[in-house]
Amino acid sequence: MTLSVRSVAFICLAFFIGTAAAQKFEPQVGQAGKDVIWVPTPDEVVERMLTMAQVTPQDFVMDLGAGDGKIAIAAAKKFGARAIGIEYNPDMVKHANANAAAAGVAGTGPGKATIRHGDIFQTDFTQATVITLYLLPALNMKLRPQLLAMRPGTRVASHSFTMEDWEADEISTLDGRRAYFWVVPANVMGTWTLEANNQRMDLTLEQTFQKINGSVGLAPIHAGLREARLRGSVIQFAYVGQDGVRRDFSGRVSGPKMEGSFRDEKGGEGKWSAAKK
Repeated sequence: MTLSVRSVAFICLAFFIGTAAAQKFEPQVGQAGKDVIWVPTPDEVVERMLTMAQVTPQDFVMDLGAGDGKIAIAAAKKFGARAIGIEYNPDMVKHANANAAAAGVAGTGPGKATIRHGDIFQTDFTQATVITLYLLPALNMKLRPQLLAMRPGTRVASHSFTMEDWEADEISTLDGRRAYFWVVPANVMGTWTLEANNQRMDLTLEQTFQKINGSVGLAPIHAGLREARLRGSVIQFAYVGQDGVRRDFSGRVSGPKMEGSFRDEKGGEGKWSAAKK
């Protein structure tokens, strides 16, 4: 049997295509993505990011820009969390899920990791308790409004890049690389009606991300707050009343309401609440 030149060429082309399709996809450092090039986060930085976020088996971790899946896989394997990574490159998604299977954590639920194909800017990540990132500063800033709108107490960890004037709650350094950590703060800015010790007064709070300050209305003065702190939904502040006694307040914010307990320096204590005006 003789083959024409065209037939031989067709067979060779089919063989080449079949061989190429059978080849395993291997990501290359620096390969182009939708918004960034791919550079993997070193293992020790991954572990620190998840450690500083204090990830537990009760957490739902979402890694935005998952790459080869190593952050999601570590969250599931080392910390027992439910983890989902979002990756735009479909070949990388398959590669990452193969890595999860090889690590024994493929699937859903606590201690499991899945990498999904998707665009991070069109993904609903509002149910996550921990967000991890290794994106460029401009992308962090594009995501920042969505992050700040998440449930107070949501934890965010970023490799290398900041959120500009939203100062990190912690910065860790490993071999010259930095990992940044934030806790999403509750929105407390404004005037509240504070009830405590059988008194009702105005509590005015100013806020810049997690930093707060303000005053309590003690007619005819506004007494400045001392040691005002906000971490997620947990709030603390103190003031010195007209009687010269310092009172320390601690509690939780729940939307337009706050409540907790207070103690004064003479040993008095009680409950307090506040409603936003």
